[in-house]
Amino acid sequence: MSAVDGAWTWRRTWAQSIAHPGRLALATALLLASFAGLWALYQVQPLPMSDIAVYRAEGAAAATGGDLYGFTVTKWHLPATYPPFAALLFIPTTWLSLGTLKIVCVLVNAALLALLIHLSCKAAGLRKAAHTAPFLLAATALGLWLEPVFQTFVFGQVNLALTCLVLWDLSRPDGARFKGFATGIAAGIKLTPAIFAVYLLVTGRAKAACTALAGFLVSVLLGWLVLPGASIEFWTRRMFETDRVGKVWIVDNQSLQGLITRVLHQPEPGLLWAVPALLTAAAGLWAARRIYLRRGLDGWGVLCTAVTALLVSPISWSHHWVWCVPLLIALAAHTRRNPWRRVLLAAVTLAFTARTMWIVPHTGDLDLRVSWWQQPFASPYPLLGLALLAAVVWWTRRPPVTPGGGLPAPRAAREPVSPSRTV
Repeated sequence: MSAVDGAWTWRRTWAQSIAHPGRLALATALLLASFAGLWALYQVQPLPMSDIAVYRAEGAAAATGGDLYGFTVTKWHLPATYPPFAALLFIPTTWLSLGTLKIVCVLVNAALLALLIHLSCKAAGLRKAAHTAPFLLAATALGLWLEPVFQTFVFGQVNLALTCLVLWDLSRPDGARFKGFATGIAAGIKLTPAIFAVYLLVTGRAKAACTALAGFLVSVLLGWLVLPGASIEFWTRRMFETDRVGKVWIVDNQSLQGLITRVLHQPEPGLLWAVPALLTAAAGLWAARRIYLRRGLDGWGVLCTAVTALLVSPISWSHHWVWCVPLLIALAAHTRRNPWRRVLLAAVTLAFTARTMWIVPHTGDLDLRVSWWQQPFASPYPLLGLALLAAVVWWTRRPPVTPGGGLPAPRAAREPVSPSRTV
């Protein structure tokens, strides 16, 4: 989309908002009601926002030269777990009191949720929705109550920011300058986005993959230049200490390892997790590659890669699954005149709002004693992720045939990828 088109689109959006003030007012009221509900909930049960306290402590350690990986904060004794580069980005959080920072964090995450919905609509080809203010406001009001999104607000997490950064970067045309660099920066903040560089590589976009690697190396270099001791400590020792992040078997962990530990009732499954994780990583990237090459659906390739990362990561807290926002919008883009797809959309939406993992007994070590019939309720997200990858593999089992009887070339070979046509 050119700059002229972008200016025209936003002018048209403003004109539509003025032309239908009732819709804008209703959407605004819905958003205010949603935040009022959040505030009321806070009065009953204050939001801990513990992670923002960790980020602030990381920023303080980076600014003062303190021991970045030696402190713990909050009543849960939480340590720093991100690379040193992230700590540099957190330095501005020290300029505000913790109370003020929590308020700012809620407002910023709300804006990021709206941005994620906008980017997801563009990636799904819903250009009108992406630039319609009433829709964005209403979707933000409702999206706040998706469990992964809500948990991001509860903990004061950075998931929405990283998802926006990756989705914006990978939705750009393949010839866009520095495509992949922002993804590399995201990997420098939190390691899991590095899998998107592998996705770029296996789909034949070596230049973008190398650019992502360059972005990651820049983040590592900056962290080393400013915090050399912490960098050596993290990259040689801390990044391998999964127990610093938390217990893998609790229901909060919605990764494949969390699922396996609860099914086997073993806190350390070892090879019983490692082997399935390797197979899932290979199958997930294979599914992402196939849907890109056989269907030309880059957006779905990105979603498959995101789900793969969430599955194979040793720990994927439920709030890491904010990729449910682009997933739901991608599903919604293909429901017109198809009742079965509407049922599927409703089912997936229910899975991300039902909060079943918090209903099963999980106090103390009860997570490891979940009965067989409770297992789907304790691990809804990894089961949904595995089902998604299986569905993509099944759907792409045969390449589409052109009217002339031949197989179509991958879209990358036919035309540049447009953000509005990635899904």
